Amino acid sequence: MDMGSQIGPESEFAWGADAWSEVRTRAQRAGRAYIWLNLVEQRLRAVVAAVLRPIYEPVHGDDWVVAAAGPAGQEWVQRAVAVREVSRRKGYLLDPADDNVLSFLTLPQLRELMVQHWPCFEPYFDDRRDVELALDELEVTRNVVSRNRALSEAVLAQAERASGRLLEMLGAGSDVPSARRLPVDAVEELVGDRYGDVVGVHSDRVRLLRQFPAEDIFGGARRLDAIGIGLNMLVQNFSGRRLVRLAESGCRVRLLFLNPASSAVKRRERELGLKRGELSRAVEMNILHMRRVRARLRDPGAFEIQVYDETPRFTAYLVDGDGSDGVGVVQSYLRRARGMEAPVLVLRGPGRVVKAHARDGEEAGLFPTYREEFELAWADARPVS
Repeated sequence: MDMGSQIGPESEFAWGADAWSEVRTRAQRAGRAYIWLNLVEQRLRAVVAAVLRPIYEPVHGDDWVVAAAGPAGQEWVQRAVAVREVSRRKGYLLDPADDNVLSFLTLPQLRELMVQHWPCFEPYFDDRRDVELALDELEVTRNVVSRNRALSEAVLAQAERASGRLLEMLGAGSDVPSARRLPVDAVEELVGDRYGDVVGVHSDRVRLLRQFPAEDIFGGARRLDAIGIGLNMLVQNFSGRRLVRLAESGCRVRLLFLNPASSAVKRRERELGLKRGELSRAVEMNILHMRRVRARLRDPGAFEIQVYDETPRFTAYLVDGDGSDGVGVVQSYLRRARGMEAPVLVLRGPGRVVKAHARDGEEAGLFPTYREEFELAWADARPVS
C-alpha cells in the first residue's frame, strides 16, 4: 500500500460536487435546527429554574436539582453531576453562570422535571398536552441533529413550528411589535444583522403572497403608505370592503399611483411590449376603484390618493412605517418583467431585533430609505379629486 500518496481528485476518498452539495445542505438544515433547539432548551431551563428553585433550594441548597429529580431521576441527574465535575477539572466551564447541574441537563431531562412536578407548572400553562406534543415533535429533530444524521426539509419545518409554539407557551414571545404581522425567525434574531433589515427575499410576487398573504401584510394596519405604478398587490389582493373596514378602524392610507396620462406610462408600455393605452387603462381602473372606496368613508381625508409623473423606479408598501413595528414590501421595476414577475424584498421596520452595523444615531437598513423616497415623491405629487 502506497502510504505516500495523497488524497486527490482521483482518490476514492475524494468528494465530488454532488457530495459537497449534499453535505452543505445537511449542515445548513442542522445548523438552523440547532439554533431553534438551543433557544427552546435555554428557555425551558430558565422556566424550570424559576418554578422549582424556590421550592427546593431553601432546603437542599446547591443540590436542589438532585432533590427535585428524586429517586425516579437519580440515574440521569447523577450522570449530569459527573459530567459537571469533569468539565470543572478540564476547564470546560467558560462561564461561571453554567457551573450548576441544571446547565448539564438535556431537553428530555428538563421535560422530565416538568412532568414530575406538573402541579407546580400548571398555573403557568393552559394545556399540558400542548407542551408535551410540541416537545415530542422536537425530540425527532434533536436525535437527528445530535447524531449528525440527515434532516429532511419537512422535519426541519415541523421543528421550527413546534419551537415557535413552545417558546410562545413558555412565555418567550418576541418583544418586537411587528412580530404579530411578520413573525420573528430565530435565525433572523441571531444573524439577521448580516442582511440589514431584509427578512425575506422572494423570486416573484406569487411566491411572496403564497407565504405572506395580503391579509397578513395589510390587515390591522394603523398606517399604509404605498407607491408604484398600479399598486396591484393591494388593489387586486385586498378587497375594497376590507379597505373600507381598515380605514374606518382608524388606519391612515396614502396611495401614490403613476399618472396614467403621463409619458412615463407610455415608456413602460413599450418596455413591456404592451399595446398602446393598455397599462394606462389598468392604472386608471385601479385609481377609480380606490376612489369608490374613499367615497364610502365617513372621513375621506384619512384615505388620500395622489399621482406622480416621474419615472417609476420601484413599488413599495410600507405598513406602520411611522412606528417601531413597520413592515415593508418592495419591488424594483425590471425592463422586461411585469410587477408580478419581479423579485420581492420583505423588510422589517425600525423595531427589528438586531440592528445592522450602523454608526451612533444612524438608522440602519433599507426601510428608512424607501420611507424617505416615498415622502419625497408624495410631496411632489398631485392629489386625485
